[in-house]
Amino acid sequence: MVCLGNICRSPVAEEIMRAKATHHNIPLQVDSAGTGGYHIGEAPDARSIRNAKKNGLDISNLRARKISVHDFEHFDWIYTMDESNYQDVCALAPSSQNKAKVKLILSEVKNNTIQSVPDPYFGGEQGFQIVFDLLNEACEAIIIKIKQQKEEI
Repeated sequence: MVCLGNICRSPVAEEIMRAKATHHNIPLQVDSAGTGGYHIGEAPDARSIRNAKKNGLDISNLRARKISVHDFEHFDWIYTMDESNYQDVCALAPSSQNKAKVKLILSEVKNNTIQSVPDPYFGGEQGFQIVFDLLNEACEAIIIKIKQQKEEI
C-alpha cells in the first residue's frame, strides 16, 4: 500500500487489509510505504489514527517508511493511492514484470468512477472518513479476488 508520505492513506489501507485477511483466515503479508521520505520513522497522522480507531482499527504502532526497489521482490501486488503515486512507483520498478505488480487500489472496485483516493492531509476530519470508506471497499474487493483465486486452485 503506497501513498505520498505513508502517514494518512497507506497505513489505513495496510491495517484494513490486514484485518480483512485475518477475518477471512487468509495469510497475507501486508505493508505500506510512501513515495517520499518526508516522514520516515513517524507514526501516522493523528487524524488518521483517530479515524481508524473510530472504525475499530489501531494504526498507532505503524511507522512511515519509503518504498524501495526491494519491495518488488517481496510483494506480489503494490497498490497505490493515486495516479502520482502510481507513476512514481512504476518509475522505480526494475523490470516490466515488476511494473505489472503496480495498480491503483480503487481500480479493484467494480463500476467505480473514482480512480484516486483523495489525500486528506490538508483537509478536515471528514476527509479521513471518506478515505477509510474508499479503502475499506477496495480492500474488500481485493480479499474477494484472493478468495476466488484460492478456490480456483
